[in-house]
Amino acid sequence: MWTKWLAIWHQPVVAFIGWTIFYFAILMALVYLYGYSGLNSTTFIYNEF
Repeated sequence: MWTKWLAIWHQPVVAFIGWTIFYFAILMALVYLYGYSGLNSTTFIYNEF
């Protein structure tokens, strides 16, 4: 069973799609966490002058 999955994974198209989904999920997680960082809630320093 495991060898069957490895044979499928080693096909170039399947590996490319799998890695693309993996990196897209990481990117979406980083964008999601960036929304909670509070960087957009502060005022810009030059708006005070």
